[in-house]
Amino acid sequence: MNVMAKAEKKISSAFIYFFGSFGGILFGYDIGVMTGALPFLQADWHLENAASLVGWITSAVMFGAIFGGALAGQLSDKFGRRKMILMSAIVFVVFSVLSGVSPDMGEASAYYLIIVRMLLGLAVGAASALVPAYMSEMAPAKARGRLSGLNQTMIVSGMLLSYVVDFLLKDLPGEWAWRLMLGLAAVPALILFLGVLRLPESPRFLLRKGDEAQARKVLSYIRKNPAEIDQELASIKETAKEERQSNQKTSWSTLFSGKYRYLVIAGVGVAAFQQFQGANAIFYYIPLIVQKATGQAASSNLMWPIVQGVILVVGSLVYMWIADKFNRRTLLMVGGAVMGLSFILPAVINWMMPNMNPMTIVVFLCIYVAFYSFTWAPLTWVLVGEIFPLAIRGRASGLASSFNWIGSWLVGLIFPIMTASMPQEAVFAIFGIICILGVIFVKTCVPETRGHTLEEIEEQGTNHGRVKASNPEN
Repeated sequence: MNVMAKAEKKISSAFIYFFGSFGGILFGYDIGVMTGALPFLQADWHLENAASLVGWITSAVMFGAIFGGALAGQLSDKFGRRKMILMSAIVFVVFSVLSGVSPDMGEASAYYLIIVRMLLGLAVGAASALVPAYMSEMAPAKARGRLSGLNQTMIVSGMLLSYVVDFLLKDLPGEWAWRLMLGLAAVPALILFLGVLRLPESPRFLLRKGDEAQARKVLSYIRKNPAEIDQELASIKETAKEERQSNQKTSWSTLFSGKYRYLVIAGVGVAAFQQFQGANAIFYYIPLIVQKATGQAASSNLMWPIVQGVILVVGSLVYMWIADKFNRRTLLMVGGAVMGLSFILPAVINWMMPNMNPMTIVVFLCIYVAFYSFTWAPLTWVLVGEIFPLAIRGRASGLASSFNWIGSWLVGLIFPIMTASMPQEAVFAIFGIICILGVIFVKTCVPETRGHTLEEIEEQGTNHGRVKASNPEN
């Protein structure tokens, strides 16, 4: 026992925050990898004119993630964040390998890959729900935006890694290229599994289960001031006591009770808007977008995903620098407005100047990605991690993750179908309108969470529910 205790004491806060957010690498890699693999897969399986099948292969991971996020969020309330992250890593390793060894059976191959990628999506969705919850529960309030933003840095680093791998493998024979691109996703998943083996459980989960001694020990790894530890423990215990006194078992209907409805709608709404704004249309299909704009073969445009990936990584670092200097709502509204204009202006310019340079749309897409990278991309997961009260955090985070993945799946599925039937500029203009609607939603429905403890945020929701109850006409 003493040996184990000594080993635990060697866990540094840097190690905890690094591997606590490392699940984002898996998320990001699988978002990005199909971008480079798809042109080779289309050629190998002769899918150039099968828009709906291409959409399903691309979006299958997101479809599985819808259910993975909800399931993992619920199970994490029972078994803990750490154990579920470990399970997600195992599932990711298995189905990444099975994706890379897809049999060549004609059209049946496409259906096999769709099913395998749906099952892989269970792990991707789980990571998207678990990592923000774990990081928000480990990070102190004053640095929660920056540390939770590590999740986004990991996601975009995973995307950039997949783009670089795609580029390095592009000169292999077509069949080998896409198989290695997909199969190598197992490597970061294995690294995650080994790292999480040494991670402690969330102190809030431990206290909820009645293990105060272990919760104090975990907080001692990541809080330097004993008084801060005592204060945080007292705050968490008070919240847990109120939950027990209410004698209320949480269920899906609990999420939309008067006490929690305001915060759940805010968190789930932001998560949904992030995807319906169309960002993943760029990340999944940028080589095909450039091909349609310029006429160059998609397989020769694999440098563009790397450009997008670099912008995303730089943007995530910018966010970590400004995260706790500006209000969450301000960043979301400014970012959403610029993103909307970046999608709408190419359609307006093309309408006024029909001979517009086809690369103009790509330039505007880069502007979109730049603002998305330090506003909606990281802040969605920061808000999902911090806005939900402890009693419902697992379920609510899972629900938010599922809505996020529903948007991601639909965008991935319908974008190639839409661009086959209408100009690209018109498709992106539709996404631009959704961006503006997202700004209005943040303005009217989302509370400010910067600098507040998780317990203070919960109190905001409770007070809002009381106001609504006493003023139903509002």
